[in-house]
Formats: sequence, structure tokens, C-alpha cells
Amino acid sequence: MSIGKLSTEEKALLDAVEAGEFESVLTESRKKELEAIASNTFKKDKRINIRISNRDLTAIQSRASEEGIPYQTLVSSIIHKYISGSLQDITTNKKIQPTQKTRD
Repeated sequence: MSIGKLSTEEKALLDAVEAGEFESVLTESRKKELEAIASNTFKKDKRINIRISNRDLTAIQSRASEEGIPYQTLVSSIIHKYISGSLQDITTNKKIQPTQKTRD
């Protein structure tokens, strides 16, 4: 398993977990509950049709290809992130700098 840089505390915790010093407290009923929640979260039971520009579709397909996922999955992920509030427009917080006119 590839591990990035860990703090001393993280390294100690990882060593303890790998040594079997921790025991799961997950009950069978809680496990089933979590599995049902996860299953419902990823259930795709509705279909939509949208019209977008060829340029946007090509860009989405290209980005999905880079990520190694189908473009429909990427679009669905973008919509989910937007609705849940985890997709942020980084341009909204940028201050617009006034243009400077130069004289020759």
C-alpha cells in the first residue's frame, strides 16, 4: 500500500491497526444499515435528456477520459457535487482587477 507522508501520530495509529491492536465494533445490523444507505446513494433510477453545446460535450468527454470514467458518470458526479454544496466555483471569490490603461 502506497502511503504518503504521515505524521508521527498517524504512523503510530497505522502501526497499531496493522498489528491488530484494534477490534471492530461494527454490529451486523449497523453493517446492513450502512450498506443500504450506500446502495441508495448510488442508485441511478432516473434518466434525463439535456442539450448542451458540442464544445462543452467534447470537453466533458475529454475530462472523463483523463479520469478513466464514462462521461455520463462525470456529469452525474458534477450534478451531485453541486446539489450537495461540495462543488465550488473558484472564480466567484476572485476579485476583479481593474484594467490599467497605458499611454504610449
